[in-house]
Amino acid sequence: MLWLKALHLIFMVTWFAGLFYLPRLFVYHAMSDDSISRERFKVMESKLYFGIMTPGMILTLGFGVYMLVDYAWTLYSGSLWLHLKLGLLALLVAYHLYCWKWLLDFKHDRNTRSHVFFRWINEIPVLFLLAIVFLAVLKPF
Repeated sequence: MLWLKALHLIFMVTWFAGLFYLPRLFVYHAMSDDSISRERFKVMESKLYFGIMTPGMILTLGFGVYMLVDYAWTLYSGSLWLHLKLGLLALLVAYHLYCWKWLLDFKHDRNTRSHVFFRWINEIPVLFLLAIVFLAVLKPF
């Protein structure tokens, strides 16, 4: 079981690395004013999203669901912290999918958002990370 937890955490870190970095790339992409830079950002964003973030998300959720089915639901199904964590994970997946929407907007040169917007968006994963880790470690409810 410890191997599953370790793998779950490793891929969670991978996923969050992408969630932290992709909006930062969007900031720089929104600020770029030459075609060479814009094309470079398109490649970087796509490779990050499909090569690191999405596999990290899938493996994080896969190992998490396995642990949930194997033992965690039996132990913690009556605990509010688990339901809150699962709700936050659903919202985090929605955020991940919104990143894909913004990636497509940049890819097709139809982004209308400013670099300031993406600077704020870049802070959202921090809030998710704090809440999810505190819930999982402290199990307060």
